[in-house]
Parts: sequence; C-alpha cells; structure tokens
Amino acid sequence: QVHLVESGGGLVQAGDSLRLSCAASGRTFSMFAVGWFRQTPGKEREFVAAISRPGSNTIYADSVKGRFTISRDNNKNTAWLQMNNLKPDDTALYYCAARSQIVTAPLTTADGSYAYWGQGTQVTVSS
Repeated sequence: QVHLVESGGGLVQAGDSLRLSCAASGRTFSMFAVGWFRQTPGKEREFVAAISRPGSNTIYADSVKGRFTISRDNNKNTAWLQMNNLKPDDTALYYCAARSQIVTAPLTTADGSYAYWGQGTQVTVSS
C-alpha cells in the first residue's frame, strides 16, 4: 500500500502558474506509475497527466498539453504537476493517484486503473 498526500493548490489568476506536489509513503514509490486527475462538482473525474515508474514516459490530456508538466523524483518519493498559463477551466480539485505495474506496461488514463489516491488539493483560477 502507498499513502499519497497532495499539496500546492491555491487561488491564482489566469495566466499564473502553480506547482502541485504528491508526497508518497509506504511501499517503494518507484514501483508505482503516478497519475494526476481533476474533478469539478457535478462532473466526472478527468485525467490530466501520468508518468511511468522511472519517469521516462509521460502522457497528457489534450487540454493541458504544452502547459502542464508531470515529473517525479523516486529518491524523494515525490511527484509534481507544474501548471503554467492557468485558465479558469483548470479550476478543480486535483488528485494524485498511483498504480502498481511492471516497468514496460503502457500508461493509462483510466481512473479505475489506479488503486491509491490522495485527498486532493483545490486549484481555483480566476479570470
């Protein structure tokens, strides 16, 4: 089992940047692929980005490509989501998630594939 704690959310203006952190504890962090998801009230949870166990592969939702960057440091048991040029549509509760998989397995955007979730951190972008 791995325990995830997100931080770094806040209230910003359109065009600003934020860096979300996902701190992991428990089992060896490097055994898990990591994903970021977001959700707004009344809507389904939406995939944002994912990163492979060693950090060599990443995938992004089309809506954030070129603006968001996912990264990780397995020595620090931490993953990050750097969010630049934020838009009001980025307003949501952001979740970090982890799934155990073999190194060569492809990354997935399906939230049901992730077994471990943090409590979320709120990002609010004003226009």
